[in-house]
Amino acid sequence: MLPPAAPIAHAGELAALATAGCWVASVLAFEAAGRRVGSLTVNLVRLVMAIALGALAGWALRGLPLPTDASSHAWLWLSLSGLVGFTFGDLCLFRAFIVLGSRLSSVMMALVPPLTAVIGWALLGEVLGGRELAGMALTVGGVVWALAERMRAAGHRPGERDPPRPTLAGVALGLGGALGQAGGLVLSKLGMGDYDPFAATQIRVLAGTAGYAALFTVLGRWPRVVRALGDRRAMGHTATGAFFGPFLGVSLSLLAVQHTLTGVAASIMATTPVLIIPVVVLLGRERVGPGGWLGAALAVAGVALLFA
Repeated sequence: MLPPAAPIAHAGELAALATAGCWVASVLAFEAAGRRVGSLTVNLVRLVMAIALGALAGWALRGLPLPTDASSHAWLWLSLSGLVGFTFGDLCLFRAFIVLGSRLSSVMMALVPPLTAVIGWALLGEVLGGRELAGMALTVGGVVWALAERMRAAGHRPGERDPPRPTLAGVALGLGGALGQAGGLVLSKLGMGDYDPFAATQIRVLAGTAGYAALFTVLGRWPRVVRALGDRRAMGHTATGAFFGPFLGVSLSLLAVQHTLTGVAASIMATTPVLIIPVVVLLGRERVGPGGWLGAALAVAGVALLFA
């Protein structure tokens, strides 16, 4: 028998950083798909694709295409996590993009790390030390600064509609999106324990898919899904996003919270807007000023502190 593998130092933090990288790929893919068939349809189709990917991975890695070995405790809390994170959180977020505007909605998502830390303390008894709090503050502050600078540099393009004025409903939707992501992450850790993160993700995705299926039935949106399936380019982008998002990215996020504090993991995962800067610069889509790079540097310093 082989000896057990030695634990990897900072496994949770490394998984969180890999998650943020996955989010970069999924954001770009879902943005391209959403422009063609609508974000709500993409949300459902990506989860169905993630179920198939999870079944293949489960069969190959564990000999179980479905998480039939999970306890009732895991099924309960991970299912609730899927509904809170995928269904409630994402619905609030994408509605906030319309009511509040994508720019301000993106800034509000910087609330996810502190909300995660608070919920993690309330439900899991997790307490952040001074170093973790300082690292979180630097990371979140850097992300917000970089986002604000990118928004200022983008300005108002000719022919572009004025961004929606902030309303109470829009702020509530943005807060709901942040709460959904934070709550979903903490509930995942509560239900997962030492269970396999990829199998745990399957349970979350199954619950989230059921939530969307019920919503689409109530709203009568199934014809739109059928039409979207005929758009090969949109489905190609959605498949890419499904792999890096609800399959690999979410699984890595659960691996992250399994090995570190949820607030720390959420802070590192929140660096996606910073990690995407080099990508959009290299693709020639955007020019980033000194303020954006300085915000990115602050976020990197915060992540380094969380790794210390």
